[in-house]
Amino acid sequence: MYFEIEKEAIASIKKAVKSLDCEIDDDFRLEFPPNPDLGDLASTISFLLAKQLRKSPHLIAKELIDVIEVPEIFEKVEAVGPYVNFFIDYSNFSKLLLNKIDERYGQLPKVDEKIVLEHTSANPNGPLHVGHVRNSIFGDSLARLLKLSGRDVETQYYVNDMGRQIAIIVFGIKELGLKIEDQEGDKIDHKIGRLYYKANRKLEEDDDLNPSDVDVLIKKYESGEDPELNRIFEEVVESCLSGIKETLQRININHDSFQWEGQFIRNGDVDNLLKYIEDEGFISKDEVEYIDLSFWNIEKEFILRRSDGSSLYSTRDLAYHRFKNQRGDVVLDILGSDHKLAAKQIGVIFEEILQEKIPEVIFYEFITLPEGSMSTRAGVFISVDEIVDEAVKRASEEIEKRNPELTPEEILPIAEQIGIGAIRFFIAKLSPEKHITFKWEEALSFERGCASIQYAHARACKLLKKVDKDISSLDIPDNWTPNENEKDLVRMLAKFPQVVEESADKQRVHNITQYCQDLANSFNKFYKAEQVIGSENEDVRLILVDKSRITLRNALDILGVSAPEKM
Repeated sequence: MYFEIEKEAIASIKKAVKSLDCEIDDDFRLEFPPNPDLGDLASTISFLLAKQLRKSPHLIAKELIDVIEVPEIFEKVEAVGPYVNFFIDYSNFSKLLLNKIDERYGQLPKVDEKIVLEHTSANPNGPLHVGHVRNSIFGDSLARLLKLSGRDVETQYYVNDMGRQIAIIVFGIKELGLKIEDQEGDKIDHKIGRLYYKANRKLEEDDDLNPSDVDVLIKKYESGEDPELNRIFEEVVESCLSGIKETLQRININHDSFQWEGQFIRNGDVDNLLKYIEDEGFISKDEVEYIDLSFWNIEKEFILRRSDGSSLYSTRDLAYHRFKNQRGDVVLDILGSDHKLAAKQIGVIFEEILQEKIPEVIFYEFITLPEGSMSTRAGVFISVDEIVDEAVKRASEEIEKRNPELTPEEILPIAEQIGIGAIRFFIAKLSPEKHITFKWEEALSFERGCASIQYAHARACKLLKKVDKDISSLDIPDNWTPNENEKDLVRMLAKFPQVVEESADKQRVHNITQYCQDLANSFNKFYKAEQVIGSENEDVRLILVDKSRITLRNALDILGVSAPEKM
């Protein structure tokens, strides 16, 4: 609804500006004032006109107020310092908004844009660990946000099946007699992680073993000539991926496709790409084949082939990005900040040599746990499975404390929703450029964390179940004028589509977490202050509760957070 109202406000501003013999850009937008006492929409137009009119923004704002025609949906328009602020007439607006909110509220019209978004892409040599989880959660939340904003989004996981880490596992199986099933761990990916650790240590410590034998395995697998070797490589990768997928699904993440890097060797894409680059005169040869990027102020050479003729991860990554370019209008990668050089190299190669669109990259800083918050055995990193188990355990203890009448069977599904929600929300609430230290007491706070927002949703569900009414059949009286608490809640509900649009345009999700918190606060304030059942405004307040429930659920869904009906 704010979109329609904003259009009316902008039209009235443009008309007023024209009367002052000035012009403004068509992409001019309004913003939300920091305080509702200052209005519902604010314009900074006076600053833009200051040069044209050679006057102070304060004077221009007053002149605009004198000539502006106030659209019917607004109660008044005021000059507040240099700003032109619009105050909505809530007696008209509230009914229009509440009638418009349905189960799909927040879904924006379709945009003609296909985005191929790659995230997670952890090496399949062990379980997902704390270093991966921010990539996964931010990438999945962003994909959900972009879909809600109308984009067509395909999420991909790039599977590194040809890397040295996988070859070390295969070496352990073939040459050291290690077996996956004999390793410690409840899940297959944990067992493979243990096998990798043992094989790697053996290679480092045993002088009788030759690390170059691992390179021989890589080259053999790349050639595809040994069916038995291919089977072992593929079995290791598939097995580890099955464990990784199980972890991802537990935290509400699913990828649309898993693209194996080996396919780009097998189908000839890598050879075709290298032939093109060589024909264009950009390949230099020494002991290895490489691209000299110094002309573009990048000192590090981009290696394409080893001295034994085998390709590198970076070479196959070029072919993979070309593949993604063919599948979408925008290629978007979620990468750790330690990949900045590699991303810059690939960007230059695509722009200057291949002359194709450059992949867009969002870099994130890493997440750490406070020292001593969790312990683990030597050689085993802190896995996402351990973090989730710990979150669910802590949530269970808190629920049991607050609801001693609940059985363990009743507590577990709620604790799963709260624990996973806490992790996802805590990680999503900071911009990816900021480092995160994961703090259990903040993440699992029932007063300030995600649980407080989930509780607002559960509270709304509980209230609606108390009444024997079909909420969809209720009508809003024509003479209803919302009081201040109702008005504040309507104002927050109205902002949701605009928050979705602005967040999607910026490709960031942390503003969604703030919106969830603000909406929950507004709902709780209304819930505590206003009687719903048995009041003279029971029907319209039940509608307000129901629309709050829908909006809270849809906002949390962007973050991959469940909205429990009971807590």
